[in-house]
Amino acid sequence: MLLNHLLHHYKVILGSQSPRRKQLLSAMDIEFEQRVKEVNEDILPKWQTKEVAQKLAERKALAQQKELKENDSDFLNEVLITSDTIVVIEDKILNKPQNRFEAREMLGLLSGKKHLVITGVCICTKSKLHSFSDETEVFFKELSQNEIDYYIQKYKPFDKAGSYGAQEWLGMIGIEKINGSYFNVMGLPVQKLYQEWVKFLI
Repeated sequence: MLLNHLLHHYKVILGSQSPRRKQLLSAMDIEFEQRVKEVNEDILPKWQTKEVAQKLAERKALAQQKELKENDSDFLNEVLITSDTIVVIEDKILNKPQNRFEAREMLGLLSGKKHLVITGVCICTKSKLHSFSDETEVFFKELSQNEIDYYIQKYKPFDKAGSYGAQEWLGMIGIEKINGSYFNVMGLPVQKLYQEWVKFLI
């Protein structure tokens, strides 16, 4: 069943400020508004590495779930999408770099190696919540220090997990191959989101 038809009676809320997620959701021909609430993104020690992104997406959803409108004659029911992306190399999570030094260190770690990009997604209404995650293997060529410094200087990737955007210059010249969804690396696994969203609404 077509997702857009199922969403006819819903108002879609994207709980993210990410321009990449906004771009991808728009490309799915879905109308939405952005509504973001700041949440604590600290990782709990009991979480397994591969569940961190999904747990953080759930935390972001729970911060807004009670405020969503449902069964209100004056409003469409609201459905919220939240997401979180992490980069994992050798079981170490690379978050967003705080400065140039951290960005340089992260990209040095990724150079010439395989890493994992995991995006967690949560779909919820006021009364129902469903979350899932998707994984993509990314293989980088050996990056020179000049390439790393050029990218950091020009693109300032301080809002990106792992210090890079696959759709930007470094992704274009550095990624040799991927196993899995390219869009997941951008921050939203749209093919899996489509499937899970349809099941959620039926």
